[in-house]
Amino acid sequence: MPRKDPCQKHACEIQKCLQANNYVESKCQAVIQELRKCCARYPKGRSVVCSGFEKEEEENLALKSASK
Repeated sequence: MPRKDPCQKHACEIQKCLQANNYVESKCQAVIQELRKCCARYPKGRSVVCSGFEKEEEENLALKSASK
């Protein structure tokens, strides 16, 4: 049986917030930040819901390296 995703609860909270606020992302920044904090506590690949943030981080690092 797969382990429970440690940040899944935060991802669900983001979805609830977005639905309640007509998908205006700026109104859910606090909830999104909580997910980012959760993702930072676990090693890469541990949480499926964090994979988007991990990909975003990799792309930002690649852009910084390319601009040097």
